[in-house]
Amino acid sequence: MVKDVDEFLGHKRLAMIGVSHNPKEFSRMVFRAFRERDFDVAPVNPSVREVEGVKCYARVQDVEPAVDAALVMTLPAVAEQVVTDCAEAGIRHVWLYRKSPVAEAFCAARGMTVIAGECPMMFLSHPGWIHRFHGWLHGVHPIPA
Repeated sequence: MVKDVDEFLGHKRLAMIGVSHNPKEFSRMVFRAFRERDFDVAPVNPSVREVEGVKCYARVQDVEPAVDAALVMTLPAVAEQVVTDCAEAGIRHVWLYRKSPVAEAFCAARGMTVIAGECPMMFLSHPGWIHRFHGWLHGVHPIPA
């Protein structure tokens, strides 16, 4: 899994699907954390026009320029459609924040790399103490800056 995580985080431009309109939601914290670490994050949410000054796209297929990686923050039932959209958009690397066996199987069947059920915050450089602790519990180490 660490190899897949390293490869995913090597993509400095990515889509984040399911970013909330609510600035206090966890997905917004993740969005900010990636941007603070110099990732070019394209937010995707059909009911939001802008996220923290960044244009928000209705569908991942609409993201311009296109991305090779997508972080999926949606509920598992929605993720099943989202990974289909990712495949249509040519995205080869998918991170499912919440596990979805159906979405995972879809990705595997199409040769897409998938990380499922892991919190990306514990893999980012300079994580907060709770994310360092979470990473320690899972036996992973934050990726250096």
